Amino acid sequence: MGRRKNRRKIDWKPLNDLTVGSRTEAIEKLECYAFEMEDRGASIRSSSRAAKLRSRSSGPAQRLTNLISLFCILSWRVFWMTMLNRFAPDAPPTLALTATEIGVLERLVNDKPKASQKTLSHYLIKIARLGRYLAVASDPPPGNTVMWRRLSRLTDIALGAMVGGEFVDN
Repeated sequence: MGRRKNRRKIDWKPLNDLTVGSRTEAIEKLECYAFEMEDRGASIRSSSRAAKLRSRSSGPAQRLTNLISLFCILSWRVFWMTMLNRFAPDAPPTLALTATEIGVLERLVNDKPKASQKTLSHYLIKIARLGRYLAVASDPPPGNTVMWRRLSRLTDIALGAMVGGEFVDN
């Protein structure tokens, strides 16, 4: 599929600080970047049901544009958290999670016996455990799709806790 006439060339700027010393390294980094972007896109498509929303949308295109923009922000957060879990697992949980999310996870998901450190990785595993992720030694770290689905569930639970707290406090 060639470039169409009268279309501007897209200027890609990957957001990373990787050094590239050769054409081979550049291709390798682009392939890795493309894989991660495809994985993130697959998470959005499978988890968000954007296609169903699009097919039911009878209103102006602006609503769909707003929805896609929101999904892009959410998918960036999921992708970022997944990468942090792989490359900075000992980071503090407040780097990526709110105090409410941490509190809900503390009350909702029991700690594993070995869990003495409360790192970001510890809480991201707790998020994954909101579903079928067992967190046994042979399991790979949770990926984008697992994190997307479980973070969505955590958000619902956290909102319920906040609203419930407002009713109980009154």
